[in-house]
Amino acid sequence: MGCLFPARKRVGDPIKVTAGNFLRSVPVTLVMSLILLNGSSLDMAGFWYAVCSGAIASGMGYAIWYAVLPALKAANAATVQLSVPVIAAMGGIVLLNEPITLRLLLASVAVLGGIALVILQKQPSDGI
Repeated sequence: MGCLFPARKRVGDPIKVTAGNFLRSVPVTLVMSLILLNGSSLDMAGFWYAVCSGAIASGMGYAIWYAVLPALKAANAATVQLSVPVIAAMGGIVLLNEPITLRLLLASVAVLGGIALVILQKQPSDGI
């Protein structure tokens, strides 16, 4: 059976690499925006909210993730990443006054419960 988590490729400082990826995406985003702008209206407040959300919030999220990542085992890191949608939903509730629905609660419990099961399971001993 192949390895589920192949050896990581070392590319230098992950924050700098991620920042470079964000910067390289700008020209493509601008071209696509111009193509798809037909019939759309541009709201400057919405534009800046999108820029701040994409660049600042995502950038901070990646910086925090890369700071924590070395302390996690590969399987735990992969599992913990699955909490991102729940964190985003909680941000919507706190910052945007989104409603807390039964569907959101059940989905969040299912996701976080699954993560807890993976992280808290006993690892088999080496002899087994």
